Formats: sequence, structure tokens, C-alpha cells
Amino acid sequence: MILKILFGAYMLLVIAAAFLYAPPALGLGEISRIIYFHVPLAWVGVLAYLVSMVNSIRYLKRPLAEYDFRAAINAEIGLVFTLLATVTGAIFARGTWGVYWNWDPRQTSIFVLLLIYGAYLVLRSSLEDGEKRARLAAVYSIVAFISVPFLVFIIPRLYVTLHPDPIINQSGQLQMNARMMQVFLASLLGFTGIYWWIYSLQVRLYKVVERLEGQK
Repeated sequence: MILKILFGAYMLLVIAAAFLYAPPALGLGEISRIIYFHVPLAWVGVLAYLVSMVNSIRYLKRPLAEYDFRAAINAEIGLVFTLLATVTGAIFARGTWGVYWNWDPRQTSIFVLLLIYGAYLVLRSSLEDGEKRARLAAVYSIVAFISVPFLVFIIPRLYVTLHPDPIINQSGQLQMNARMMQVFLASLLGFTGIYWWIYSLQVRLYKVVERLEGQK
């Protein structure tokens, strides 16, 4: 309980710092503050997809239902965080480009990523055979993650983009002053903690359900 309270206080401090401590990026104004939420959300999405792939590999090596569950729940978490990153990115786009969506390379690539992992969940829901579903989903998760580095880091930088250079330049490097970087890294750590809390909670619930079913 104490740890949860401390973490909650930490996140409140990060949010306050994003608006009160960190200065706005030059040339972007107050809308630039959304970067302290947009990038960490996208990072958690990628992290969750990576953990999903790792557990898919574990399942193919040793077909335990828990590995399949871990892979599936991470894909779901990743999809939620990617969707939130897309929404915050659209808000950022509205403030900088004047429109929420214009199929910029970065917007297009994240939309494709949403489709890929949305299809993963559709695949799982369309198969009733548990072992077959787990096996096919594991293979799909591994193949799907191969596309993640290309869609997130490579393809958007191969084309001309409206993504603002004052924060992230064309080489992918962050350009922030000391206070901006402090808040950014603190937010990155905080959102990673939120991911881990959600993931560990889901795994604990899964184990409780498994134990109760085993007692029947």
C-alpha cells in the first residue's frame, strides 16, 4: 500500500512538473508539453510488444498456458498504450499542423501498427481450440514484432515528415534543455512503472483464477 501511495505521488509530481517546471519547447509553445506523455506512451507500447514476443517464444519452446496468457495480455496492453499515443499525437498535430490527422509518415506507421496488433487479437478471438490458438498467436506475435522497429523507428525517418525538429530531429535524437530532459526521463520511468503494475496485476489475477479452478 505504501509503495502504491509513493508511486501515485511520484506520478502526480511528474504531471505537475510537465506543466509547471519544464519550459515549453522553442517554436512549439505550450502544446509541446504533451511530449512528456506521448513519447512514454509509445515507449510502453513497444515494450509491451517486445515482452509479448518474448513470451511467445517461451511458449513455442515450452507450451505452458501462462506464457500464452503473458503474450496475449502484453499485446492488449501494448495496443491500449499505442492507441493512447496515437490520440496524444493527434492532439499534438492539431496544435502544430492545424489538423488532427494528415497521414504523415509517423501517423501512418502507427496506424499500421494498430492494425497489426488489432489483427492479433482478432486471430485469438476467432479460434476456439486453445492449443491451436496459442500456437498460431505465438507465431503471429513473433512475426508482428519484427515490423515494430521498422514502423516506429525506421520508416518514419525515410520520408519527409512534419514531426517537429525542435524536440526530435531527423536523426532521432532528443533536443531538450536540462529541465525538459529531467521531466521527460521521469515521465518515461513513471509510465514504465504503470505498465509493470498493470502487467504484474494481470499475472497475479491469472494465477489466482488458475489456483481456484484447480481446487474445483
